[in-house]
Amino acid sequence: MMNGRVVLERFPAGGPRGSWPAEEFARARRSEGQHAEVVMDLATDAFLVIVRECRERAAA
Repeated sequence: MMNGRVVLERFPAGGPRGSWPAEEFARARRSEGQHAEVVMDLATDAFLVIVRECRERAAA
């Protein structure tokens, strides 16, 4: 976990043209009920699929 976020998966930024594997992975997680989103990690040049922790869950 980093800064109240759980990283579900990492994808390299240099994917094939027209391919969006991080977005597809996040969409699949959202269809399962998770609030997944894609963010860019500039330090590692990768897209991260994350879920933000709820405050109640983080406090437990």
